[in-house]
Amino acid sequence: MGFESKANDLGGKIKEGVGEATDNENLANEGRADQVKSDIKEGVEKAEEVVRDAADKVKGIFDK
Repeated sequence: MGFESKANDLGGKIKEGVGEATDNENLANEGRADQVKSDIKEGVEKAEEVVRDAADKVKGIFDK
């Protein structure tokens, strides 16, 4: 997980915890949403890396 994703995930966990501790459901939900966005972003970054690696391998095959 990249630094930005970790920071967003941590921020989301903090928001969720504060929201639950203060009975602020909106803040808790916002924190959960931040965590989900962080997970999605991390998944997209990993998918981009896999596609990039596969493209490099294919290019290497045709460059021979």
